[in-house]
Amino acid sequence: MPEQLLELPELPEVPVAPEETWIPPEPPKGLDTVLYEHDERAARADLRRQIAAMELALARLFGSAFPRKGIDFAVQGMGGPRLLSVDELERIRDGLATRIQEVKADLHDHAVVEEGNRELIERMTADPASYKWVRVYNEDIGEPGCKHWHAKPRWGPLGLLMGWWRVKISSGCPLAEGQRPPNH
Repeated sequence: MPEQLLELPELPEVPVAPEETWIPPEPPKGLDTVLYEHDERAARADLRRQIAAMELALARLFGSAFPRKGIDFAVQGMGGPRLLSVDELERIRDGLATRIQEVKADLHDHAVVEEGNRELIERMTADPASYKWVRVYNEDIGEPGCKHWHAKPRWGPLGLLMGWWRVKISSGCPLAEGQRPPNH
């Protein structure tokens, strides 16, 4: 009896359909199941790579613009953790591309203004009398700190009457002031 159990009976061979016909090329109308998500896998992976590259580019722009203020680097989220569809991933990618272009344009505008202010400092230093009472701050040239260049008369009212002008460069940020700690 045990030998009879080990013998395989002769069964007719069942034809197997080729792999392409296992899943129809597009889902039937109104049917959206897991079977059809594999078609989007390559597109999702490619979109995620593009989004990651654009987020890195935006982060690098943020790092290169560090001391400057007033440039918005925020990217709007899609409303919590979930699997995003290809359409949502494309919207995120397109939004990032738009955001990168806007930030580049803002940085270019800031760079043009800052270069103009650097040239103004050079002209002020060369001819202070032509730029009376003009003040340019470090922030205006894209640098951190409290330093500023100020065209003002030498020796106060006497210099004002005599036309003796100079550019005075401040020494930087004032010292921190406040209440002293109590003496024990």
